[in-house]
Amino acid sequence: MSPIQEPSPANPAASALALEFCGERHQLDPGAEFTIGREGDLVIDENPYLHRRFLAIGYEFGMWWIANVGSLLSATVTDGTGQVQAWLAPGARLPIVFETMHVMFSAGSTTYDFTLHSDGDHFNTSAITLNSAGSTTMMPVTLTTSQRMLVVALAEHVLRQGVPGRGEIPSSADAAARLGWSMTTFNRKLDNVCEKLDKIGVHGLRGGRGRLATNRRARLVEYAVASRLVGPDDLELLDASETAPPASPALG
Repeated sequence: MSPIQEPSPANPAASALALEFCGERHQLDPGAEFTIGREGDLVIDENPYLHRRFLAIGYEFGMWWIANVGSLLSATVTDGTGQVQAWLAPGARLPIVFETMHVMFSAGSTTYDFTLHSDGDHFNTSAITLNSAGSTTMMPVTLTTSQRMLVVALAEHVLRQGVPGRGEIPSSADAAARLGWSMTTFNRKLDNVCEKLDKIGVHGLRGGRGRLATNRRARLVEYAVASRLVGPDDLELLDASETAPPASPALG
């Protein structure tokens, strides 16, 4: 990021910005860059898959900005409602324009998230969510009950967090066992969900030349949780699945 600018008529005094992670709150200083990663001002984890310096937050041009200063990992950034979502790739940066902004990213099999709180709300959003028996709809994507169960099984640890922090993404075998499904059924349903989201423009669910990405489970969890496609209330589906018969291979 560029050097931090001093307050002036063209660069007014910064609004207050705080970062919440694992129950701890960090008040950011507009006069200094705040770095996040395996090292830095906020040490996320000792996870070797995580960059030493992954994200940087600073104040310039009259606004707070978040930048991806890593070389491989990307982050999912959403507003407080989950209706506005951005894919923060290496080298990219975004202005922090919402009162509440959620940031999620994965390194290896672990997904991390933290929340930014600002008293300078530049834009407002509102959520439009429709719930009906047997499906969850958050325009423009609709999941069948079995597809939603799959996503919840992958996101279970993240959804059970009381505060922003970290959650493990289970292997496909563990998630299939949690649901009582065969691996064939689980993989086919995972393919269906990833293809459905890929068609509406969700990044990171497919590799090159039509091959599904190896980290698609983590990316699927990032998108589903950040966009409110699934939430803590959906965890009851897993309890129901423990007593329900295995899903039929013929179902989508």
